[in-house]
This record gives sequence, C-alpha cells and structure tokens, in this order.
Amino acid sequence: MNVEPVAFFRSPLKEKFGVPRQAGLAPDLPGEVLFVPPYDAPDALRGLEGFDYCWLIWGFSLNPGDGFHSTVRPPRLGGNERVGVFASRSPFRPNGLGLSCVRITEVAPGLIRVSGADLVDGTPIYDVKPYVTYADCHPGAASGFVDGAAWEPLEVVIPDDVAAQLPAGSIAPLIQVLSQDPRPQYQDDPERVYGMAYGGFDVKFSVSEGRVVVQSVEKC
Repeated sequence: MNVEPVAFFRSPLKEKFGVPRQAGLAPDLPGEVLFVPPYDAPDALRGLEGFDYCWLIWGFSLNPGDGFHSTVRPPRLGGNERVGVFASRSPFRPNGLGLSCVRITEVAPGLIRVSGADLVDGTPIYDVKPYVTYADCHPGAASGFVDGAAWEPLEVVIPDDVAAQLPAGSIAPLIQVLSQDPRPQYQDDPERVYGMAYGGFDVKFSVSEGRVVVQSVEKC
C-alpha cells in the first residue's frame, strides 16, 4: 500500500510540547486542514459541510522511529505505569498513525477549518472521514484504565499585563491548552519555568499546587 499525505495541518502549536494529549480537550483550539494537489479538488469535499465533526487520520511525523515497543507509559496513569501499546493511544506506535475527531467550523475549496485538534503544525494528514453518530457514538462504553484515572484540569492565571500582549482570540484556546498540563507527568518542580511555542509567541509559565501561572510572552 502506498500511503501519501492528502493534506497538511496548520496549528498555532509549532512543537510537540503543549499539544493536547487527545482531541477535544482544548475545544476552541483552531486549526486548518490544507489539501495538496490533486486532493484539493473542490468536489472532494462536497457534502462535508453538512457534518459537525470529522475524523482525521494522520502521522506522528515528529516522533523518531526507534523500533517496536510492546508497552508504553500513558500520561493518564502518571507516566510510570505500563500498558500494552495497542491498549493505549500513545504516539509511539508500530506504524505511527494517529486518529482524531475534530469539530468542523468551515469547509472551503481545498480547506477544512476545525477546532479541538491534537495535532502539531505541519502534521501530514492521510485521510479525512465524516463523523456519524449512528456508528461512531457509543454512550456508556467502558474506557478501560481511563475510567479509573480522573484527570483534573489545572487553573490557569494570565496576568492582565501579559494577556494584553496576546491577540484577543488566542487567549481562550491558550488557557485550554495550559489547563491540560503540558509538562511530562513525572515532572513536578514548582520553581521550574517552562517555555511553549504558541501562535508565534514563546509562552513562559510555571506550575504549582494545581495552578498554571503565565510569567511572560514574547514574539518568536
């Protein structure tokens, strides 16, 4: 099988650090699926405007190919407990394929604008499929170890003088991204200042006692 990108993703998140660990966790985070020739033909998206969500099948293009590992350490379990790779959504997979359900905000020729994606800027998209409730929605389904591992979003504080340096429309998505705690789960140093590339800014923040405090933002 010859698999090639049909599109590439555009996101304000330019690095892996800070990307939500699942789609929908930062529901206002904007993104674009930009199709490449010949897949940018207008007819290829005909009818998609009638759907609220779509599935993106994509590639973990920033992960090194270091061979097959049968177990992984999901962040949901604190990054220390191992489960089987096929019982997880780890990005370190035999074929490096990701699957994300995202909300459609606009369909245009050769372009789908979406929100809530967990993809870094430049991610290759291999296929797009519409989300259909009769087949894709299973209310009450068991979610394995996820059901027993509650994930509490962090409080996010952006001082007024810092927020004033950011475009108004970027603040809500940034808060959603930071509330998911982008740090590696084994790190808990309240004195450490982290840097995250977001929407053309270098966002500096620290985390202590369940609260994210943005220290500064600078244009990249």
